[in-house]
Amino acid sequence: MASAPTGLPIFYNDLLPLSSADHADYRSRALDAAPFLKDQHAVPLTVDEFVAAQRFLPIIFSAGEDSVPLALMGLNEGVNIFLDEEGKLRGPAYVPAYVRRYPWMLAKLRPDSDELSLCFDPTSEALGAFEDGQPLFEEGKPSELTQGVLKFCEDFEQAAARTGQFVRELQELDLLMDGEVAIQVPGSDQPFIYRGFRMVNEEKLRDLRGDQLRKINQSGMLPLIHSHLFSLQLMREIFEAQVQQGKGPIAGADVPQAANA
Repeated sequence: MASAPTGLPIFYNDLLPLSSADHADYRSRALDAAPFLKDQHAVPLTVDEFVAAQRFLPIIFSAGEDSVPLALMGLNEGVNIFLDEEGKLRGPAYVPAYVRRYPWMLAKLRPDSDELSLCFDPTSEALGAFEDGQPLFEEGKPSELTQGVLKFCEDFEQAAARTGQFVRELQELDLLMDGEVAIQVPGSDQPFIYRGFRMVNEEKLRDLRGDQLRKINQSGMLPLIHSHLFSLQLMREIFEAQVQQGKGPIAGADVPQAANA
């Protein structure tokens, strides 16, 4: 059996390539909870999701040179306001594709090859040699479910590539800046300050040359930038939800830089 790739992204405890020989009797069963997500406050997001996500989640960019878009599900590390203690959704929410992809992902099995193989996290309770659930293989061939999973993962990789290009163009235009959000709470002398993330500089966006503005408009970047900027208004709502759930922040807390996906 091929060895699993190294360097695991968030959520993944292990990674194995799917094999018709080793996993012929494996099935997938639906779970109504995501305990792996309940303590995660920031999740990678692709540009394909900006418009849908901005209705529910603030969209920021991670700190550092290799910025990635992140959907904030809480303002403080270890806090996710959308899930209860069992990992079940409390109500309407947008669940990022990065989460919906788990426990699957495409990964390189050999460092000297660019070929990606469908892999899964064997510690997930969604996959195994169960009596119930949908089969991953039928007559030794990938089932319709597995083919759908592969298509979803391929689409995700393509969206991730578009996202990387989007961030590179933002950086080339020098539109990203260190972010800071201050939330004033009644009865408190000092506001709660959140830092440690990046955001689009609206002043530099307004000052773009006509040819630059025309370029980002024609490329489809402008609506994505506006989705990001509009979504930042939700930070106060996330803050208030944390307080209501008894997970209020500590004065002067930062939004930590999330791990790279």
